[in-house]
Amino acid sequence: MRVLLVGAGGVGTAVTRIAARRDFLTRMVVADYDLARAEAAVAALGDGEERFSARRVDASDEAAVRRLLVEEGCDVLLNATDPRFVMPLFNSALAAGVHYLDMAMSLSVPHPTVPYEQCGVKLGDEQFALADAWESADRLALVGMGVEPGLSDVFARYAADELFDEIEELGVRDGADLTVDGYDFAPSFNIWTTIEECLNPPVVYEEGRGWFTTAPFSEPEVFVFPEGIGPVECVNVEHEEVLLMPRWLDARRVTFKYGLGDDFITKLKTLHELGLDSTAKVTVPGADGPVQVSPRDVVAACLPDPATLGDRMKGKTCAGTWVKGTKDGSPREVYLYHVVDNEWTMREYGSQAVVWQTALNPVVALELIATGAWKASGVLGPEALPPRPFLDLLDVYGSPWGLREER
Repeated sequence: MRVLLVGAGGVGTAVTRIAARRDFLTRMVVADYDLARAEAAVAALGDGEERFSARRVDASDEAAVRRLLVEEGCDVLLNATDPRFVMPLFNSALAAGVHYLDMAMSLSVPHPTVPYEQCGVKLGDEQFALADAWESADRLALVGMGVEPGLSDVFARYAADELFDEIEELGVRDGADLTVDGYDFAPSFNIWTTIEECLNPPVVYEEGRGWFTTAPFSEPEVFVFPEGIGPVECVNVEHEEVLLMPRWLDARRVTFKYGLGDDFITKLKTLHELGLDSTAKVTVPGADGPVQVSPRDVVAACLPDPATLGDRMKGKTCAGTWVKGTKDGSPREVYLYHVVDNEWTMREYGSQAVVWQTALNPVVALELIATGAWKASGVLGPEALPPRPFLDLLDVYGSPWGLREER
């Protein structure tokens, strides 16, 4: 398989380190707007790894990305950029006639008058609008194939197939006990994406009502995470799983809740109140005259790069899907989860836990596509495909998943 990886940040770099250990890959072109960053990701693999090369590309330039796909004879485009570039990369892959994977879907737009009651443009709506074109081209656009969304959706499909007869709720629950030495505020993931998903109206799905929204950070609950992480307060956050799971799975309710913590929520609210979460450019003085900048980009520039925090991080991160329903006429409740220890990922891969956990899953998916274990066309979420091959291969990669019976 020949892959064009667009984005050589923390997740993209972790993708290269994981993929380099697998034989299914014949070629990976690592492309980034910053050529030096792409070159650094390739160089870190060592002189003996000749399957990887670096190129410069602007992810917003559809024609340039399409040309690169054709020139390199790629079979698939793996998008490791932030969600702003989903649609140009998605369109480039379709135009070039190759498969496509991403870890975050096209952006939402809140409802113009009642944003905390009704959905506006939902996450992924722009991509699903082109589903017929992808199916006609006999190419697969596998959307939301990170850890959350991604592995969480695989867990949901596995639960529906093998663990439950009826599902009352699919609830993705994410929590961690990670700390970063030397920083009062240092998000472990891309702050641009974090602001987007945490300050947008969260989406909930209910059978008979469909998708609707609530206020940010609503419906707090304490969820006890496994492997020593313990109780963490989780709140509603906008996330792709709620938009994906109901398309293929029967559940009376679907939710996503994230363990953010009071301090993190307070800082996000402050950014919003000051307008620093905005992506609209403002004019500010510069050395050579006025320049236009996005406040959110300024916030990102002022914070440490999450990919560089691994040496200062301690603890574990947990992604998983809590499922409540019935099996053989009896109530059942389980939590399917994946825990990653930062000390282990730094020792084994040189990547911090959050970006490594995100990067692992698209590489597993690429291998399943390369071997034909996953074969489909159209715009699909992970829950549209058989879960067992994925979960079995996850074990082979040396990062097993777990299942906890809640009752």
